[in-house]
Amino acid sequence: MLKLENIRKTYDMGESQVNALRGIDLTVAEGEMVAIMGSSGSGKSTLLNIIGCLDRPTAGDYYLDGENVSGLDKNRLAAVRNKRIGFVFQGFNLLGRMTVQANIQLPMIYAGTNKNEMDARAKEALNWVGLSKYLGHYPNQMSGGQQQRVAIARALVNNPSLILADEPTGALDSRTSIEIVSIIQQLNIEKGITVVMVTHEKDISQYCRRLVNLRDGRITEDAPVLNQRNAAADLAAFPKETEAGA
Repeated sequence: MLKLENIRKTYDMGESQVNALRGIDLTVAEGEMVAIMGSSGSGKSTLLNIIGCLDRPTAGDYYLDGENVSGLDKNRLAAVRNKRIGFVFQGFNLLGRMTVQANIQLPMIYAGTNKNEMDARAKEALNWVGLSKYLGHYPNQMSGGQQQRVAIARALVNNPSLILADEPTGALDSRTSIEIVSIIQQLNIEKGITVVMVTHEKDISQYCRRLVNLRDGRITEDAPVLNQRNAAADLAAFPKETEAGA
């Protein structure tokens, strides 16, 4: 699915330079669910931006589905993002003046999808995340957990082969976090979508199959998650009295 070879990223800060990534070698196979962890400044967000074709490395090669995308220009990178990658962010990134349906349809507008297909795909994606009755709602009418579900639905509509989740549970309570991870885990298992998730929460990383730790721009650990947890099972066992506006 994706392969990074000696990826380096350096930022010029006036008279000095910041080496955010210092030679990253990473391969993620199709259908994996990988957690990336690291303290603030470790390089995990920079790495996710490069994997998501939001940024280009200073040096090294990045292959996505066998194509070297590390040297593509901005327009070609945008096309790769739109067709192959779905994004889920901590802050949801929904547009408040647009309905749920319109928010979900944005990636399809950029892809040139016709209206009938956009309507059908939006309904299907929203049904997948359990919010089929919310097409006409606005983000400010929904809880944080519901907004994150909408963000996941938006990530799905162009049928991506890869979903990148940047702290997807960072703004949510414990139960809602497990609900969101359960949806992502189902997408990985049932649809076979490859998932790379950045998280600072050790508990959340245990729902992935593999853990990659970063420190000072280098990988310090890359190992399978032992006794991977099942989010749906954990959710079923969660105390009912702690439910909080999912």
